[in-house]
Amino acid sequence: MAGSIFQRNSGRKYRPLAEINVTPLVDVMLLLMIVFMVTAPLMNVGVPVDLPKTESAILNDDIEPLVVTVNEAQEIFLQEMKVTAEELISKLNAITENNKEETKIFVRGDKGLLYGKIMETMDC
Repeated sequence: MAGSIFQRNSGRKYRPLAEINVTPLVDVMLLLMIVFMVTAPLMNVGVPVDLPKTESAILNDDIEPLVVTVNEAQEIFLQEMKVTAEELISKLNAITENNKEETKIFVRGDKGLLYGKIMETMDC
């Protein structure tokens, strides 16, 4: 019996199985997805500020706004660059020169600050 099997296949060459095993690929992709889901919230960069908790809705907009931050030491930052109140006015005017109506400016303030200091910054 065994001889007849070899005789039938003796004229053919060995052909490897031409299927792709996608299981390792799926395993790696799921692992990467989990890693990115865990690390994405940690990627928030900027000036560290202890923001107060609010119940406001999240804004959905494609245009990235300018962010003015007042930290606990009452230092003013435009994006991540430290500026004085006088410099803030000139830099904001220079940045928003072409489209003042469409530019959004977010003011962030540490929750330990008095409201007046944040209003002074907004008054600039």
